[in-house]
Amino acid sequence: MINHVVLFKFKEFETPALKQEALNQFESKLLALKNVIPELKYIEVGKHFQLNSPSFDLCLITHFENADDLETYRVHPEHKKVIDFAAQVVADRAAVDYKF
Repeated sequence: MINHVVLFKFKEFETPALKQEALNQFESKLLALKNVIPELKYIEVGKHFQLNSPSFDLCLITHFENADDLETYRVHPEHKKVIDFAAQVVADRAAVDYKF
C-alpha cells in the first residue's frame, strides 16, 4: 500500500468567512474523488481547528494499492479539476508518499 499525504497552506483571504468557504469547497471536492476514482482506496481530509493557523490549513491522506494506482489518480481528469481549484486558493503545499 502507498500512503499519499499532502498538506495545504491557503492564500490570504479578505475575510475569515471567505477562507472558510474555500476550505469547505476544497474538502468537498477532494472527498468526492472517492466516488469517481476506483484506485483511491481511502481518503481523509482534515482542516486545522484554528482558521488562522500559522502552519498548514488542510491535510489530505489517501491510500492506494500501489504506485501505478497513485499515478492513475494523479492524472485522472477529476483529480485535475481539483488541482485547478487548488491553484486558485492554495499558497503552498508539501507532500510525502510512503509504503505501509
